[in-house]
Amino acid sequence: MSYKSVFAEALHQKLHEYMQLEKIESVIEIPKHEQHGDLAFPCFELAKSLRKSPVVIAQELANTIESPMLTKIEAVGPYINAFLNRQRVSNEIISLVTKEKDAYGAHAFGKGKTIIIDFSSPNIAKPFSMGHLRSTVIGNALYNISEKCGYEVVGINYVGDWGTQFGKLMSAYKRWGSEEKVKQNPIKELFTLYVKFHEDAKENPDLEEEGRAWFKKLEDGDEEATHLWKWFRTESLQEFSRIYELLGVSFDSFNGEAFYNDKMDDMVKLLEEKQLLVESDGAQVVTIEEKELPPCLIKKSDGATLYATRDLTAAIYRQNTYQFDRALYVVGGEQSLHFEQLFAVLKKMGYSWVEGMSHIPFGLILKDGKKMSTRKGKVVLLEEVIQEAIALAEKNIEEKNPSLPNKKETARQVGVGAIIFQDLKNERTNSIEFSLENMLKFEGETGPYVQYTHARAFSILRKGNFQPAERTVNLTDDLSWGVVKLLEEFPAVLERAFERYEPSQIAKYVLDLAQAFNKYYGNVRILEDNDEQQSRLQLVYAVTIVLKGALDLLGLQAPLDM
Repeated sequence: MSYKSVFAEALHQKLHEYMQLEKIESVIEIPKHEQHGDLAFPCFELAKSLRKSPVVIAQELANTIESPMLTKIEAVGPYINAFLNRQRVSNEIISLVTKEKDAYGAHAFGKGKTIIIDFSSPNIAKPFSMGHLRSTVIGNALYNISEKCGYEVVGINYVGDWGTQFGKLMSAYKRWGSEEKVKQNPIKELFTLYVKFHEDAKENPDLEEEGRAWFKKLEDGDEEATHLWKWFRTESLQEFSRIYELLGVSFDSFNGEAFYNDKMDDMVKLLEEKQLLVESDGAQVVTIEEKELPPCLIKKSDGATLYATRDLTAAIYRQNTYQFDRALYVVGGEQSLHFEQLFAVLKKMGYSWVEGMSHIPFGLILKDGKKMSTRKGKVVLLEEVIQEAIALAEKNIEEKNPSLPNKKETARQVGVGAIIFQDLKNERTNSIEFSLENMLKFEGETGPYVQYTHARAFSILRKGNFQPAERTVNLTDDLSWGVVKLLEEFPAVLERAFERYEPSQIAKYVLDLAQAFNKYYGNVRILEDNDEQQSRLQLVYAVTIVLKGALDLLGLQAPLDM
């Protein structure tokens, strides 16, 4: 139970004739200034029913409210301000955190329900660029957050492994490719060939036709085309898996676009049976005028299927396979119209489960205020950025703590963590400016700052020879109280992050907790040998548990030493 509900119940005993408990709890606020207490109830809504001014109501009510969890209740203007019993609350919260450990903050509202998350989804035979980072880390964080809320989660990497680009790539490989070079560095070599194809096609338009012809061979099951496609796909997935391993990201399914090739005809027949297909300029479309959306193109005039056909097929397959309650598509904001059309068509088909489907858009990664481009070979490779971040982290460690054991592993945790945190601390719909240097600072709003705070807290526990045990915590000072209140907020922050599909809620929280703890550490002699020492260490221990739990959700590791 939250302490907001404790205050709400105390108020409800006096106000049950005028306001429901849920309503009382929903209007309780956290005062901006500590001198106004820990919780505040505004009396404006009672003015009409009680026929008194909010100021008078606050004054009359304040003297009548009682609760063992509240030490003081006072009226300030139209507000009733409540002060929590610091010793009791600190003891309860710290005991709960240290008892539940990794389970602290978890929810059960997702129990018995399934959520599928479609994220990352790079294109085969193209480099894993910085552009793919956002979908990957946002999707991974939402996976972890959903799991902590009790859901059965299915992570799907819907790789781009089909389409005319494969015909172009085959044409380029047959003209200029070398098997040996591709085996040595698959993605780089295949991408070089792909770029060369587009450069040469400007001077020689026949190349485009040749590319289409190769893709037609692939669609028709030609042996050589199929062999090349499988080879390109296997090599690419091996390269991608190395990057996913570095990022600490995994998936439950790699069913890409090609997986649905033999399933799309059935989906088109279904649309015909439901009399939803309309001919338009020789193409087959589903109209969505009722939603004021352009028609959804299902089949081109030459009979070729499109993204929408494939995504409709995939949605139906996933519902039949997983019986999902929710389905999230972590895809850039520029695809918003596509998903509006997709969901509208599924609704027209009569599928009520579409209500659980959501597009989770996000902004761009910018370099010097401009979009990072993959066209013309201008691409910032994610793996290169990760390796650079790890090298920079190693250099920082060498300067600050050269005797640190496991320097390489810690540098990996810090370098990768810096990249992930830089992304997730921003609200996902905002575009973010890429700066490796800023990411790796050990101060300010960075991943290394939070990781370092966790390592510092652990170092205090080691120096104090702390052993976890059930103890009564006796803390009432302002600085420890600031930390305790943040620890208490963690379950609510997690729920909010899930409801809004917004990992930045966790990242911002973790920064607040790190800052509050560092303020405590800077002003309180934690290891001073007196009656409060064990209580203070118990608080430090609770902070390490929650910091690690929050970092886990974001996909960062929490080093014990830095």
